[in-house]
Amino acid sequence: MKIINAAMMLLLLAVMAAISTASADEQTYIVRMDKTKITNTYSSLVSSTKPWHQAVLDSLIDASSMEATPPELLYSYETALSGFAAKLSSKQLESLKNMDGFMSAVPNKMLSLHTTRSPLFLGLTGMKGVKGPWSGSNLHSDVIIGVVDSGIWPEHVSFQDHGLSPVPERWKGVCENGTRFSPSNCNKKLIGARYFYGGYIAAGGKINDKEEYKSARDVSGHGTHTASTAGGDIVENANLFGLANGTATGMRYTARIAAYKVCWPGCTSVDILAAMVKAIEDGVDVLTLSLGSESEAVPYWQDYLVIASYLAFKSGIFVAFSAGNSGPDAYTVVNTAPWIMTVAASTMDRSFVAIIELGNGETFEGSSFYTGKALKGLPIVYGKTAGNLGAEYCLSGSLDPKLVKGKIVICEQGIVHVLPDIFLGAIASKAVIKYWNTTKAPTASIVFKGTMYGNQAPKVAAFSSRGPNLVGPDVIKPDITAPGVDILAAWPAETSPSRLKSDKRRVLFNIISGTSMSCPHVSGIATLIKSKHKDWSPAAIKSALMTTAYTLDNKGKPIADLAFYNSASPFAIGSGHVDPMKATDPGLIYNITAEDYISYLCSLHYTDSQVSMFEEGYQCTPTELRMQPGDLNYPSFAVNFKQKARNVTFTYKRTVTNVGIPKSTYKVSVEVPKGASVIVSPKVLSFTELNEELSYEVSFTGLSRNKTVAGSSFGSLVWVSGNYRVRSPIAVSWK
Repeated sequence: MKIINAAMMLLLLAVMAAISTASADEQTYIVRMDKTKITNTYSSLVSSTKPWHQAVLDSLIDASSMEATPPELLYSYETALSGFAAKLSSKQLESLKNMDGFMSAVPNKMLSLHTTRSPLFLGLTGMKGVKGPWSGSNLHSDVIIGVVDSGIWPEHVSFQDHGLSPVPERWKGVCENGTRFSPSNCNKKLIGARYFYGGYIAAGGKINDKEEYKSARDVSGHGTHTASTAGGDIVENANLFGLANGTATGMRYTARIAAYKVCWPGCTSVDILAAMVKAIEDGVDVLTLSLGSESEAVPYWQDYLVIASYLAFKSGIFVAFSAGNSGPDAYTVVNTAPWIMTVAASTMDRSFVAIIELGNGETFEGSSFYTGKALKGLPIVYGKTAGNLGAEYCLSGSLDPKLVKGKIVICEQGIVHVLPDIFLGAIASKAVIKYWNTTKAPTASIVFKGTMYGNQAPKVAAFSSRGPNLVGPDVIKPDITAPGVDILAAWPAETSPSRLKSDKRRVLFNIISGTSMSCPHVSGIATLIKSKHKDWSPAAIKSALMTTAYTLDNKGKPIADLAFYNSASPFAIGSGHVDPMKATDPGLIYNITAEDYISYLCSLHYTDSQVSMFEEGYQCTPTELRMQPGDLNYPSFAVNFKQKARNVTFTYKRTVTNVGIPKSTYKVSVEVPKGASVIVSPKVLSFTELNEELSYEVSFTGLSRNKTVAGSSFGSLVWVSGNYRVRSPIAVSWK
């Protein structure tokens, strides 16, 4: 049986399981308490052996003495925020809400998990001893990447510690004991490993000891893959069955790695929050999270991963999240808080080419990881007509062997296959199905070309989630795009490349796609910048990455969108494609403080109690309430006009800091979006020293609604000085 995947986009690997509800009346909540409002009676419950959060739960037992099950404490979040996670009944929750100091109780939420060529493609051409970001003393830094994912395979060669200096003394993390994992599995590269499953179990999930490790050891492969992409060591002759052969390395191959396992196969917000809080306490410099919610976006104050990311930012930690794999529809991007780096996915100039020729002579190019002989003149059958439930996806056991044996089977997107296959895009898929529908005896041949280089790239992947930003429309999301299609990286020794039980193959490296793969690229590059500029804030690093991103591909054409066969807009690629070489020397940066972000939340008209989820006890000032969200010192501009408004003007202020040449002059260049006018004042910024700050204002006037690009039009604002081009995208929308 031979297989065609007639998908609308490249097949993605996901790690997600349906989880039953543990109890109809019990649910796990993340609870925030304001300890400044604790009464004397409540304080008397606390003792040296009973912390405050346990005292709270004990008081609920008295308040609900008829309850059969007492409240269950899962995690306490003591250092980074005042709160805890607990399983509560509805009566216990109501009692808690009536307690002094109660702020919020947010239900546990299920989330899902969203390289040999990429360093070269990204311009990191040097290896040891070669000039550039990878050279000289830069390599001997002690920057620590925290990877919140499905764990890690510690014995993998990508995590060897040859030549590394001792573990940084500031590191407070540990290597936890667990199933097939002990402190001896850590070294000077993998310096920490923790695991969190309380929220997953409380949600009704089960951990099968025969299929999963109750430890930081990775069985999924996702965490091992992302960790090695961000900070894996140099490994020569890396490949998958001979494909993509070359030298594999992380973006920052001397970085230290700390693994935080939160996905089992399901990932819950309770466990992820616990891991993020612990990572902050442990002392990581960068956090990378290739996961997110696929449900409807919620306000920032209701999303604890957003709150934890803010606390990380406040602690000087750069945080990157994947944008999601729900594209190409609009408003699908997730993880959109402005202090988060939100990463989209795009292609590289490498592909794994396969050609299908239909019996009528039509030919189409697709991709395949199969390296065997060509398939010639075989009959075609559509999976959905050749089996039972799930046959359209060619699910295990769904196809009738008598109907598919010796044939090419058309399978819709949604499953991984071990047999020879070809992955086709939307146009080719429709053509194949049309041919099958209109031909009495359809046949096809498939030729497998293997690894090919020199493709026009990058192109934004069709699956990559798109803006606009539903929660904060005044901030363009995603922020940036990076390689996320067909990425080769480390893989667990006991997991098949397809993750199918029936697949007995084992590999050292595997090729998978998704924004999960693009996110650690940016996290690793942020680590690179952090090692060169130790005093830069997370916002400064983010600004450097965004303002130096490029928007033209390797053929000099605008970066294309694979979903729509046109130029990719900022709602698909943000500021553009990451450029690590230029990001280390951006010229100017847009800095943002934690106080600036709190003022931004006030400008969104969040209540004091909602803002207090980020800063306990905070009260917005009248000045902050009068601010525009667009005044946030962000390295991009999102301008929103009402649909019927004409000649309405918004004026936003920005401040840039000189980190390039002490005495330098920058002149502004503007690409004006259709349907709007843009006026910048002043048009010239003259700096006399490093770290000098200068401000400018931009006035946007909506002249008419642009009907050609779904209510939005795009442009850019660029400050130019010599070789420096500090670029900010502009998105103007009519709502």
